[in-house]
Amino acid sequence: MLAYRHAFHAGNHADVLKHLVFVQVLRYLGTKDKPYWLIDTHAGAGAYKLGSRHAQLHAEYEQGIARLWERDDLPPAVADYVDLVRAHNPDGTLRHYPGSPALALQLLRPQDRLRLWELHPTDIKLLAQHFGQQPHTEVHHGDGFAGLKSQLPPPTRRGAVLIDPPYELKADYGLVVNTVRDAMKRFAEGVVMVWYPQLPRIESQQLPQRLKSAAPKGWLHVRMTVQRPGPDGFGLLGSGMFVINPPWVLHDTLQQVMPWLTQALAQYDGASFLLEQHAV
Repeated sequence: MLAYRHAFHAGNHADVLKHLVFVQVLRYLGTKDKPYWLIDTHAGAGAYKLGSRHAQLHAEYEQGIARLWERDDLPPAVADYVDLVRAHNPDGTLRHYPGSPALALQLLRPQDRLRLWELHPTDIKLLAQHFGQQPHTEVHHGDGFAGLKSQLPPPTRRGAVLIDPPYELKADYGLVVNTVRDAMKRFAEGVVMVWYPQLPRIESQQLPQRLKSAAPKGWLHVRMTVQRPGPDGFGLLGSGMFVINPPWVLHDTLQQVMPWLTQALAQYDGASFLLEQHAV
C-alpha cells in the first residue's frame, strides 16, 4: 500500500499536465483579494531532486519537463508554469522539480492558507522538513481522503482541493469519487482538481464519467495521451485532470495550449488530447 513514491515520476508528462492546470487555477483564485485555502490530499515529498536514484531509475522527466526546458516557443500558460520550475533551478540547469506544494508556495499570498496531507512515512518526513515551518502552512501525516473532511468548508468560503492519489489500488478510484461527492456536500462552491492516470484498465476509463455525476455546478475535463501501451499491453498512456467548478477562463486557455503541448510531449504519432466542459 505504501510502495508508491512520486520521486520515481517527478516531472514526467503527467506532472506537466497536472501542474499546468494547477497553476492556472491558483492564478485565477489569486485575482480576487479575498483569501483562499488550498488543500492537497496527497502531497508527496513536495519537491524532488532529478539527480536522485529514484528520479534517475526511469528518468521520466526527460519525456516531460525536460522537453520544454530549452524551447523558446512556449505558449504563455506553459511559459508561466515553466518559469515557476526555473525558479527552483536558478543556474539554468534542470536539476530540481517542484511538486504541487512547492508550486503553491510560489503562488499563494500572505492571506491564503496551505494544508498538506501525506501518508508515506518517508515522504511525510521530507514534506515536514521543507514545508512544516512555512507561514500559513500545515503539514499532516495521515490519509488525505479522510483528512479532507476536517478542512471543508474553509472559513473564507473560498478554496481549492487537489486530489491525486497514486491509484496503486483499484479501491483508490472509488475513494476518489466518494471523497469528491462528500467534498461537494460540504463545500459546493469549491474548486476540486482530480488528477488521474490514463491506464488500459476499466477503472481509469470510467473515472471521468463517474466524476461528472458528482459535479452538478459544472466541470472541465482535459486528457492528454502521449504514449502507446507497452508490449504487455500496460503502461501510462497519458493522464487527465478533472476540475469541478473550474475558473471560467480555463477552457479557453487549454484550448489554445493543448494542441501545442500534446505535440511537444508526444512519444508516438497517435498522440492526442481531449478537452470538454459542462457549464451551468
